[in-house]
Amino acid sequence: MHFGLSEEQEMIVSTVRSFVENEIYPHEAEIERSGEVPPELADEIRRKTLELGFYACNFPEEVGGAGLGHVDFALVERELGRGSMALTHFFGRPQNILMACTGAQRDRYLLPAVRGERMDALAMTEPDAGSDVRGMKCSARREGGDWVLNGTKHFISGADHADFVIVFLATGEDMTDRGPKKRITTFLVDRGTPGFTIRDGYRSVSHRGYKNMILEFDDCRLPDDKVLGEVDGGFAVMNEWLYATRITVATMSVGRARRCFDYALGQAAERRQFGQPIGRFQGVGFQIADMITEIDAADFLTLAAAWRLDQGLLANREIASAKLYATEMLARVSDATLQIHGGMGLMDDLPIERFWRDARVERIWDGTSEIQRHIISRELLRPLGA
Repeated sequence: MHFGLSEEQEMIVSTVRSFVENEIYPHEAEIERSGEVPPELADEIRRKTLELGFYACNFPEEVGGAGLGHVDFALVERELGRGSMALTHFFGRPQNILMACTGAQRDRYLLPAVRGERMDALAMTEPDAGSDVRGMKCSARREGGDWVLNGTKHFISGADHADFVIVFLATGEDMTDRGPKKRITTFLVDRGTPGFTIRDGYRSVSHRGYKNMILEFDDCRLPDDKVLGEVDGGFAVMNEWLYATRITVATMSVGRARRCFDYALGQAAERRQFGQPIGRFQGVGFQIADMITEIDAADFLTLAAAWRLDQGLLANREIASAKLYATEMLARVSDATLQIHGGMGLMDDLPIERFWRDARVERIWDGTSEIQRHIISRELLRPLGA
């Protein structure tokens, strides 16, 4: 077993961290204040990422990506996690399920997305279908040789900047021993398609400027060539996508926790009370010890899950464990960082209160902590017949 990074991996970490510190950090306070990313700033981040050769680095070289493996890409996401999601969004990591594009879809969606010419968003969640994906009501039916889409999606990240969305819709129903089971199909829908509307979503306390949007389909007609993958095969595509996003959430949580820790460690060393640095008091020093232990544990757990994918091994439980532990670790670390800063931790003069707020959503999206625990327990109990 070898726990060190290769020279190439060290270069990846150094390059992305430098990019985040120089191109993202200086703009964070303004984005936090305004809740908006100016188009010219978004374009600048995208252009500089393309120049670095990191845009769509999660895609194979044969389609124009950098061809990074799962571990290498996890390192990229870990460093991006240090910065504002509203801004690192434009670093450009298209949804990897676009690799399911075939024929003309590759020229219209896959390749432009990899080149940074078109941006995508993924639409799954509905007001009444979050963790229960098969409970979705948004549907598509056959009519006159087309598909007709109706319903509403919400909490759709990145749709405000998307040129097209990858949307999951119910396209039928099968009867099973457990009752009706929805069949799901994936569609590619261009912005501006008649019957398709993107509107503002809800104001969130987490990740300001990284907006969630509401998508509405009102008799939106699509031809067959807008189906991504197989008809009724969307659930398989969805599960493959969730592998990548859950590792992304875990690794970004580790990166954000390390940035929090830097502030906590500096405060513990520099802030003086009763004639000595507060880090000398066990009440603070022990928190510092616990924080770095948990961060390192989450880091290794996450990279180990990514390594399993690189080896072609099953990793469902390991990915769920990484997502669960890293996001809950971030909550504890951000809270401890705020506590170590005392009253100033709650003031917007420092980014501490932002880290604390941003951390809360990580335990909810891309599968709640409860869903991760369900996955882990089922993976362990199912082989025993329980």
